Amino acid sequence: MAITAEDMNADRLVADPGAIDKLNQAVIREFRANQGKVAGAMEGMPIVLITMTGAKTGRTLIRPLCYSRDGDRIVIIASYGGAPKNPPWYHNLVKHPVVTVEVGTEKYQARAVQMSGAERKRLFDAQAKIMPFFNDYQAKTKREIPLFTLNRI
Repeated sequence: MAITAEDMNADRLVADPGAIDKLNQAVIREFRANQGKVAGAMEGMPIVLITMTGAKTGRTLIRPLCYSRDGDRIVIIASYGGAPKNPPWYHNLVKHPVVTVEVGTEKYQARAVQMSGAERKRLFDAQAKIMPFFNDYQAKTKREIPLFTLNRI
């Protein structure tokens, strides 16, 4: 199943948790079947899989996210499509910062660190330069969109 632009519609995904779960599962399957590459509407986008522990449930969860790099660090942005609140996975990383990262065919443990101030702005601007939709998401919301680095343990 190719991932379409409609599958990626941020407003629809935020409004329908079932749609986001379905999209996530499709991306995870395709990522793992194709050595970290995803086709369709996400073709060419840098995707990382983050295995984390649920803040409320304690369950193991996997989330595919767009990322950029800052040296050895992976940078992820908790945009939630510009929704007024943070994505559920944000709370997971705050409560349980040790995660498993899958990028391409590599898999390792990392610690999520929330960035703030000038460093957050520098990293956000660098990622938004590559993926301008993050600027659109920031413009849609009053909250400062959180940003994490994933630092290899």
